[in-house]
Amino acid sequence: MAERIVINEVGLRDGLQNQPRILSTEAKISLFDSLASAGLRDFELTSFVSPKAVPQLADASDVLASVKDRPGFRLTCLVPNMRGYERAKAAGAKGIAVVLATTETLNRKNINMSLTEATSVCEQVVDGAHREGIFARAYIATAFACPFEGAVAPEIVMQLAARMTQAGADEIAIADTIGAAHPKEVRLLFDPLVREYGSDRIAAHFHDTRGLGSALAWAALEAGVRRFDGSVAGLGGCPFAPGASGNVATEDLVFLFEGAGFDTGVNLDKLIDAVGKANDLIGGAHGGRILPWYRSQRAKKSAVVA
Repeated sequence: MAERIVINEVGLRDGLQNQPRILSTEAKISLFDSLASAGLRDFELTSFVSPKAVPQLADASDVLASVKDRPGFRLTCLVPNMRGYERAKAAGAKGIAVVLATTETLNRKNINMSLTEATSVCEQVVDGAHREGIFARAYIATAFACPFEGAVAPEIVMQLAARMTQAGADEIAIADTIGAAHPKEVRLLFDPLVREYGSDRIAAHFHDTRGLGSALAWAALEAGVRRFDGSVAGLGGCPFAPGASGNVATEDLVFLFEGAGFDTGVNLDKLIDAVGKANDLIGGAHGGRILPWYRSQRAKKSAVVA
């Protein structure tokens, strides 16, 4: 039996938060349905941030209400602080995620807190979720480099991961927020993390800024990581982190891992259809690096059948 890779689809949150076109709740649910029909079961669904700061996700409660009772899914909602956590909990969230950047500057720009304050708040949220039986995921953002302060020492990431784990985090997601990592650096950081916490607890979140997204994912895989974030059509980017281009495309990850003999549980043909739906909804021509080739192969098959 093929070894399983879990892909957490973040397109509905990370992918949409920076889009100029604000989708209706119904449109978001239709995209969720399309992704679910492809076989995806893990989703970062939305974020309970200030609607003024991120109007694209102002309907967080409605989106969650539409799908939270469906069986077989693991759904998380991003929360920036205790207020966001309480809103998510009141809406019925069974999983939450916090984001802790590694540097003073990005924490200030992202959530208007110092690193010390942000760490404390994330600990409080994670501890509260742990005590109340809510799945808690902790992002360590800008794990390789910050757009304002430059390279980040691995020791800082290790220290913050330890703090989040001690607070009760079920999963630690190491995020290359601006796509600044090199595959060699990925191995150097993820090797000790996987040894310390195990492959079930460490996840990888990459951006494809310099065209190395799949290479970074492969390096993390070699380090033992088996949980990855992906965004349909490669959508994404942080509005508070200059240089944070789109996430690694879910379709690129599925193609990479399935081709290497791993099981993602995702049907690539149906996933490509979901990419088309995403483009129809937001406008534009987004997609992973495999998309032009894959569509050409489908066109050839269709021509032969015809």
